[in-house]
Amino acid sequence: MPDAPITALVAVNLGTPEAPTAPAVRRYLAEFLHDHRVVQLTRWLWCPLLHFLILPLRGPRAAHKYAQIWLPEGSPLAVHTRRLAEAMQQRLPQWRVVDAMRYGQPALPQVLAGLRAEGVARVVVLPLYPQYSTTTTASVMDVLAREGKGLDLTVIEDYAEDARWIAAVAQSIAQWRAAQGEGEHLLFSYHGLPQRVADAGDPYPQRCQASTRAIAAALGLRDDQWTLSYQSRFGKERWLEPATDRVLDDLAARGLRRVDVVCPGFAVDCLETLEEVGIGFVEQFAGKGGQLRYIPCLNAAPAHADALAALALRSVGEGEGV
Repeated sequence: MPDAPITALVAVNLGTPEAPTAPAVRRYLAEFLHDHRVVQLTRWLWCPLLHFLILPLRGPRAAHKYAQIWLPEGSPLAVHTRRLAEAMQQRLPQWRVVDAMRYGQPALPQVLAGLRAEGVARVVVLPLYPQYSTTTTASVMDVLAREGKGLDLTVIEDYAEDARWIAAVAQSIAQWRAAQGEGEHLLFSYHGLPQRVADAGDPYPQRCQASTRAIAAALGLRDDQWTLSYQSRFGKERWLEPATDRVLDDLAARGLRRVDVVCPGFAVDCLETLEEVGIGFVEQFAGKGGQLRYIPCLNAAPAHADALAALALRSVGEGEGV
């Protein structure tokens, strides 16, 4: 039997239901929304609200949305994450590259246990969140603190301004617009965050701004040619602004009729990009007389796999390598 690889790379994404059904969605949301990093309310208040109101109502609605974007191989997020891990494995033949999910399957604790059982000692963990947030990357680090004992762990906490990643995103946008024709405006839409979390010191908004400015600069865009916004609000409290839906209304009111939108906070396409943006916001903008065109995430594109593999190598002092 060959020796176990010296180093493993674990690419961690958020997670997804195992099926586009109400029971599967409820199971997934229950795990996701129980995380205190995601919902920072006292448990005695939040848990009854979650289980007796939110999950019964939101489960069927979310299941319908998942059904609209489900692939033959499964959830888009799971499929694209797995393909990205496979592409990075090709670029890191001496490493063991696996994918894992913070919520759902393949569960991060079990993936770590499997690597430990294989005799892998050094593990590089890459949360597939380019912009650090306490609600995402820090939650992965919580699991590592509990489940990573006995492993030599290196965590890549943020790559919001990584030069190769920025170049990959900019190249993807430029190639898409060259093929499809350039819209009148480029909208950068990121997942939202409650404003109180940012006020408490979460650097996520600043990291989104840094990514956007770097990508816009790489594309040679003037400041009036692009806008940054935040999507996926939940609940009634104030979230980061400007909100994507309101920005789209404003762009339509300014007379813009063809707008391109990209989501650089998502490593791969998922419910928030394919359904919320690619269906919901597209229909909203069409209702205002405009055409909103969604530019896909990097997914398993060669430039994406190159950038992340190089990032992993640098994290352990092995240079670029790819």
